[in-house]
Amino acid sequence: MTETWDSVWRGADLATMQAGSADGFGAIHNGALALKDGRIAWIGPADALPKDGIGRETAVHDVGGGWITPGLIDCHTHLVYGGDRAHEFELRLNGASYEEIARAGGGIRATVTATRTADEATLLAQGEKRLRPLLAEGVTTLEIKSGYGLDLENELKTLRVARRLGETYPLRVRSTLLAAHALPPEYAGDADGYIDLVCEKIIPAAKQAGLADAVDAFCETIGFTLAQTRRVFEAARKHGLPVKLHAEQLSNMNGAALAASFRALSADHLEYLDEAGVQAMAQAGTVAVLLPGAFYILRETKLPPIDLLRRHGVPIAISTDCNPGTSPVTSLLLMLSMACTLFHLTPAEALAGVTHEAARALGMADSVGSLETGKMADFVVWDIERPAALAYQVGLNPIRQVVFAGRPVAACPPR
Repeated sequence: MTETWDSVWRGADLATMQAGSADGFGAIHNGALALKDGRIAWIGPADALPKDGIGRETAVHDVGGGWITPGLIDCHTHLVYGGDRAHEFELRLNGASYEEIARAGGGIRATVTATRTADEATLLAQGEKRLRPLLAEGVTTLEIKSGYGLDLENELKTLRVARRLGETYPLRVRSTLLAAHALPPEYAGDADGYIDLVCEKIIPAAKQAGLADAVDAFCETIGFTLAQTRRVFEAARKHGLPVKLHAEQLSNMNGAALAASFRALSADHLEYLDEAGVQAMAQAGTVAVLLPGAFYILRETKLPPIDLLRRHGVPIAISTDCNPGTSPVTSLLLMLSMACTLFHLTPAEALAGVTHEAARALGMADSVGSLETGKMADFVVWDIERPAALAYQVGLNPIRQVVFAGRPVAACPPR
């Protein structure tokens, strides 16, 4: 006998986004979902739904058309920070490069000053403003990186705020320690000394406090070298934390291959990634996280090697890269459109990039990212005729309902 379910959702088509589906969407037309204890207990065509699972206490929701997708996943953000950098946007439009701004004391270091000055309540309030638009678009899982504190106290402060957002709002937050993001002013000229601090103090403290789910680094000509990045990864591994990497954004440092050698969850940006790096990622199962918002804001012209990633079977995720300098973006739906128009992904690839492939980039593919029996009941009801509309429509949010852990929630909680 079928157990009695908590709720049933029917009367819509389902884009299950199960990996390997023939149409890319894993479509079930006129489908149904049955939920129990916050998880999906049954999924399939509505006419095959077991009737004995519907009891007197079961809430039955007839959707009345449209599509249901998994809850969206934004797998690369820097959402918690102080201040903004609108003036740098003007500088870039007037011809200054990202590297020039950074070397002149702007860029990440400018945000470090603002973040260090702000208390946790201020950072929380600012983070909430950036989070609400993402919630309004159906984001139910979010990664938040640190990286604007660049010392023990302020890195942990940022991670605590990230955790609080996940405790306050209806979404799952993964917090990533990105202390190796830039060189803080007090370590000017002593990058190795700062990496000592990251490896010997900050990583162990974040692990002990339970504030970090992963460790990230910025391996670049204006960031950290391969050798320094390796030290960070070795410290992360010592403390049982998975790694990911900002790699090949501005040049080819072979960071993606290094990340793959540590079986990194993901390598992100990747505009300058070469075939050797792609092959290494494919062998390690490392996800390529592409960030069209940063590509757009920086007016980059070199595309990530999409065809190579496809040819070698590297999973592709898409994210906002929400950050103050190079991607002040709080719309994951816009990133779907940009991934298609700028990076030439198909709508199915783009939607996979913010569902099951994004879940893989966070090490969460066993619990979220697709509509499957046993997974968390995080999903979105959309007023659309086909899933491709989510990448096609710009500026129109067709959301109808968000369900998180089996419970209907407001798409955007009130202020």
